[in-house]
Amino acid sequence: MTRLIDALLSPKSIVIVGASADFSKLNGISLRALIDKQYAGAIHPVNPKYSEIAGIKCYPTVEDVPGPVDLAIVAVPQNAVLESIHALGRKKVAAAIIFSSGFAEVGADGIRRQAEIAAAAITVGMRLLGPNCLGVVNAYERVMASFAQLALGDTPGGPFALVTQSGALGSAIIGVAKKRGLHFGYFVATGNECDVGFVEVMEEVIRDPRIKVGAGFIESVRDGPGLVRLASAALSNGRPLVLCKLGRTPAGAKAVASHTGSLAGSDRVFDGICRQYGIVRARNDEQLLDFVSAFVNCPLPEGRRLGILTRSGGAGALMADRASEVGLEMAVLTEGTCERLKSILPEFGSFQNPVDVTGMGMFNPGMIGDAFQMVLDDPHVDVGIIWMGSTREVDFMVEVFLDLKRKARKPFVIAWVGVSDSAMQALAAGNVAVFRGSEPAVDAVAALTAYAQMQRHWVADRLLREVAAPPDLGLPAMDGPVPALVACQILARWGIHIAPMSLAATADQAVSIAAAVGPPVALKIESPDIPHKTEAKGVTLNLHGSEAIRRAFADIISHAHAYSAHARIDGVVVQKMMSGDVELVVGLTNDAVFGAVIMVGLGGILVEVMAEVAIRRAPVTEAEAARMLHELRGHAILDGVRGKPAVDKRALVRCIANVSRFGAAAGDRLVALDLNPVLLSSQSVVAVDVLLVLKNP
Repeated sequence: MTRLIDALLSPKSIVIVGASADFSKLNGISLRALIDKQYAGAIHPVNPKYSEIAGIKCYPTVEDVPGPVDLAIVAVPQNAVLESIHALGRKKVAAAIIFSSGFAEVGADGIRRQAEIAAAAITVGMRLLGPNCLGVVNAYERVMASFAQLALGDTPGGPFALVTQSGALGSAIIGVAKKRGLHFGYFVATGNECDVGFVEVMEEVIRDPRIKVGAGFIESVRDGPGLVRLASAALSNGRPLVLCKLGRTPAGAKAVASHTGSLAGSDRVFDGICRQYGIVRARNDEQLLDFVSAFVNCPLPEGRRLGILTRSGGAGALMADRASEVGLEMAVLTEGTCERLKSILPEFGSFQNPVDVTGMGMFNPGMIGDAFQMVLDDPHVDVGIIWMGSTREVDFMVEVFLDLKRKARKPFVIAWVGVSDSAMQALAAGNVAVFRGSEPAVDAVAALTAYAQMQRHWVADRLLREVAAPPDLGLPAMDGPVPALVACQILARWGIHIAPMSLAATADQAVSIAAAVGPPVALKIESPDIPHKTEAKGVTLNLHGSEAIRRAFADIISHAHAYSAHARIDGVVVQKMMSGDVELVVGLTNDAVFGAVIMVGLGGILVEVMAEVAIRRAPVTEAEAARMLHELRGHAILDGVRGKPAVDKRALVRCIANVSRFGAAAGDRLVALDLNPVLLSSQSVVAVDVLLVLKNP
């Protein structure tokens, strides 16, 4: 497989099926680009209409091409693609890029045609990219196997790779990147992904030591485990992975589905995967380039303390506000730094962070570099931003910033409002990251610090991720909700504490059980057909005395029959009432893309209203569980508010980790697990209701 991928990305010979002598056409652009860029390998046009194209011999059929061929570019009408694959197979071509459209993106007939070419490729041992794709550009080896206009432009070969499921969006952003002085090493548009997909391509390109950052646009995640594997390897090797996922909202997801014929998936789950495995998520195409620029040009900061220098007090306040919103900390400069700043700045400037050199910076621009160096040298500063407005001394300031880069021992970026393309390109050539506004600069620094922190966590958690062999699951061979008592027994083996309960078939049994455990008690309907008990009025709390218990028993049975006349009733669960200061929800679900994922949220029965949850792929370490809790906006209540004590966080993170281990071990048997609510106090973490749903092997 590696050899076949090499044939796709670094071929030594290329055949172009359907090549055209008209270099303005789709099937002529790649031939022109290969010639213009002086591709070193053999080029073989195939088209019975021509004997030669641009002085290169053209062959009537693939079989007529002499010698071995690594890569084929298929640029023929849709109805000729299948025969082309068969012909390439007879020639033993290793890989093919299919430009042609009219496949899965157009509906049922196209899906069938795409399946046919995929099956044909498997039969002959050929890898396919596409169909309906823009192809591949390897700028290092001058492989221009694409009809995108970027293949015709300047392609010097740079330190980032762009892999995209949206070819047009990807090629457009490459043009914007060039204006910033950002150059790509690889551009790959994967199209319909009938064979080679986003994950496999990205895994290959970021192995190249010339690539510092992998960037990509994803319309849908087709290989969840593969993405996790890719992200884990990238994080371990210090190669930032910056992704922009389309279809974040229901409206966006619908647009993606209509465009590609595939679903966008759960955005919350994807976001949790990004946080867990160090994927840097960009909100849009411009931000993707911002983050790429930061990672390409900056070392990782050692912390999140930000130092700002500006020529505008307003710009400083604007950036300080944004820094607080994205989790950065404004550094408190030492007294020594402030004194040094006072020695060179006007007395009406600001010597505290953000440092303001005022309008004097326009008339003494050299002062800006000296003052910012002082800010960066402060021991309380981990990373810096310098803000610039328009200036007549553009070339001088470019040299100031390049000199700062050579001297600086810490990362910094520049927010330069109104910066020219030429200045930005000159600074990029010297590995200085420049942004056209204050907020993009702050967001880029936040991405740097967040990634650095994720990498530190990844290294620290390495041994903790080595989960011991699970105990015997003992899952019953059944489909649907597991009886509550059985679910409790299963989870108890994983160290998951659920308030003790017993099943009563009659009111008399309920009274007897209640007397044994002591009041107050709760009664809950037990039925495989009523998973959500409160909706059926199947729960009564805080019961004292035999008469109250008998009435509640009768009411619960009556309500259950009213809710679902044909519901199977196993009885009524009697459970000792438990208390807690905070309610939490801990749950598992089997995501169609990523498998078992764990959810933690505040609010008990109100969790759906509050929509306040953190999600990760199972299993998680206790350290990762703690980070999930900190991610919740209301996490401060876990530390105690209004006189209430802090909850037992150690027991809580252990509970979350244990639930996640169970979910990972259950695998495909798991449909869902809800522990809701989980009651938290300073002494205990106990679930009082459990819903475990399984499916047969």
